[in-house]
Amino acid sequence: MPKVSVKVKWGKEMYPDVEVNTDDEPVVFKAQIFALTGVQPERQKVVCKGVTLRDDSWANFKLSNNALVLVMGSKEEDVPAAPAEQTRFVEDMNEAELASALDLPEGLINLGNTCYMNATVQCLKTVPELRNALLNYDKSSGGGTAGGLTAALSETMRALESGGAGACAAAAARLLHALHAAAPRLAERGAGGQLAQQDASECWAEIVRALTMRLPIAPEPDSKSLVEQYFGGTLDVELVCSEADEPPTKSTESFLQLSCFISQDVKYLQSGLRSKMAEQITKMSETLGRDAVYTKTSKISRLPAYLTVQFVRFYFKEKESINAKILKDVKFPLDLDVYELCTPELQERLTPMRNKFKELEDASIESSLNTKNKNHGDGKKDSKRKAILPYWFSEDIGSNNSGYYRLQAVLTHRGRSSSSGHYVAWVSRGDSWLRCDDETVTPVTEEEVLKLSGGGDWHCAYLLLYGPKILEIPQEDDEEPMVTDVTDEPAGDPPTALA
Repeated sequence: MPKVSVKVKWGKEMYPDVEVNTDDEPVVFKAQIFALTGVQPERQKVVCKGVTLRDDSWANFKLSNNALVLVMGSKEEDVPAAPAEQTRFVEDMNEAELASALDLPEGLINLGNTCYMNATVQCLKTVPELRNALLNYDKSSGGGTAGGLTAALSETMRALESGGAGACAAAAARLLHALHAAAPRLAERGAGGQLAQQDASECWAEIVRALTMRLPIAPEPDSKSLVEQYFGGTLDVELVCSEADEPPTKSTESFLQLSCFISQDVKYLQSGLRSKMAEQITKMSETLGRDAVYTKTSKISRLPAYLTVQFVRFYFKEKESINAKILKDVKFPLDLDVYELCTPELQERLTPMRNKFKELEDASIESSLNTKNKNHGDGKKDSKRKAILPYWFSEDIGSNNSGYYRLQAVLTHRGRSSSSGHYVAWVSRGDSWLRCDDETVTPVTEEEVLKLSGGGDWHCAYLLLYGPKILEIPQEDDEEPMVTDVTDEPAGDPPTALA
């Protein structure tokens, strides 16, 4: 009997008719208790008939209908409530009050070293096309462990949109259960039996893999997935042997993210990406009959709308048997231009939209100067409506047609090893930024985000998510609203999530 209804007693409080599904991991039940009592799962001691509930197993913890479950544990220290008449200033508010006052979104509870999962979800949530697809996902469609993980992520997105803290806690617990089913290596436990910290990049890759399988654009079996459409790019690769006179070998490779390798010379993201595009590798030479050195040159031939970049900060340290961390400061920009990394053919196709951006920038500067001279700083602003131009090529929705990107999420790590420390998501919301530190969400500035470049024990950027830079052009009041393409070809149907 996997589902039972029990009574939960915490101190003087009694909560009757709490439904428990023992097919879920015990952390799901603890998340339910958190939603009822406010006691964090790691602070809970859950007892029934003298047996204490473990985090990883229901063994020996037998539940039956109407069983009495005792919960011991206290909430974290709360800031005393101010008198009703007293004015509350932002500087004096605690994090919960600040979230309420500023209408901040919900966070995700840490179920015990699950910050890597929470940060990954918050970053992916910033992609509107992906978020909408998950909100509309048919959870009854099956699909094995990949389908279970996608369904759990769909439930989590719904909870984050409008579910409240209790629903978010339960959804996070189910997502963790589904993630462990899809990737058992992420369910490893430490010597004390607690969940071990995991690498956020591995979690990101596992979730993206499941979404690639379960979110097709069309019902046809061979249709491209939504992930491939909006996150996938292609590289034109050329291999030239440095030790023999061989004809160059040309091929095409697909990618869902780019890597920025960190060396002594790399101080900026752009230089790290460039170095990866021209590298020396060793491979078997058919001409020489042995391994030889080749120069591998890569150029991007298809840019995705959303560009994921990983800082390769971890390496295996044999002496300590840990994935040690490179703390070096590597600057990254809010606005990224990848034009120089593209093939000549793609560069030519990018030029029309890039010219549009340049024309708008020049017109904006000229208009600003004219307005200042005419009005002598009277504070009047241009009230013209704006028309949005598509960021994709008309025949390739989900691509990027300018090479310009805007940073929209940063996943950071604080600590010295990928198997320890703490992960946090920093996400853009309109013109502002939010820090999503598990269940705590607080506003931050762009300056604080740019300080996440590394160089010490503070949070270091590990994964960057760039979205397409949107071009908005002024439109006269008597003009019809337009969304148009920069080519002479008819524009494709816009994604449903584009606003």
